[in-house]
Amino acid sequence: MQNYNSGFSSTPPVVKNLVIINALMLLATYILSMRGIDLSDTLGLHYFSSEKFRPFQLVTHMFMHGGFIHLLFNMYSLWMFGRVLESVWGPKRFFVFYFVTGLGAAALHLFVNFLEYQSLVGKMTPEMVDWVIRDGAAAFDQGKNFSDPLMAKLNAVINTPTVGASGAVYGVLLGFGMLFPNTQLMLLFPPIPIKAKYLVIGFGAIELYLGLTQSASNIAHFAHLGGMIFGFILIKYWNKSSKSFY
Repeated sequence: MQNYNSGFSSTPPVVKNLVIINALMLLATYILSMRGIDLSDTLGLHYFSSEKFRPFQLVTHMFMHGGFIHLLFNMYSLWMFGRVLESVWGPKRFFVFYFVTGLGAAALHLFVNFLEYQSLVGKMTPEMVDWVIRDGAAAFDQGKNFSDPLMAKLNAVINTPTVGASGAVYGVLLGFGMLFPNTQLMLLFPPIPIKAKYLVIGFGAIELYLGLTQSASNIAHFAHLGGMIFGFILIKYWNKSSKSFY
């Protein structure tokens, strides 16, 4: 693999602009929150049944983050692995890859929410479901939720916004692992070397396990898996259609 300059000034344009835009959006979130405007609620991805769902959220949620640490980890990972992919693929192909994996992450996340929605609705009366859909968003805006556990859980599925670039970043990690599988990476905790292909497999296995065992978590594990799955499919498609791809 080529030796790439590690400075941010030499970062290729798509990755650089994605990092800058994400940082500016978090700053805007903090500033607007002082004026009583919840930007994450407006631009975060809601489930289709929510009165707050808007189609543009499928894209805008990728530029919103839950805080500085969330942003830091995502943008550092994007910079670390994305700059290599963009340098190899070029800006246009990397741009397409990033957004396809981000949208794929959203698609799988919404599908899992659909399954959970159907499971909950099957245990409730139509009146209870209508009540949640009609008044759930307003209850959340007031920091409240329903006392009935099924209604409360359904409201969380429908009206909790999903934010973050994690799905696309996991896609980028998958892409790096596929193109440079034997590259040695150094883990932070514990500080041991590991090949990129094993790191990707490990992350995928962890996200699958957590997604199946911690459905009540506020982390969208299946969105992470969605980014990796769609990244894998897209790379295989490109590789099949272009013998010189990698």
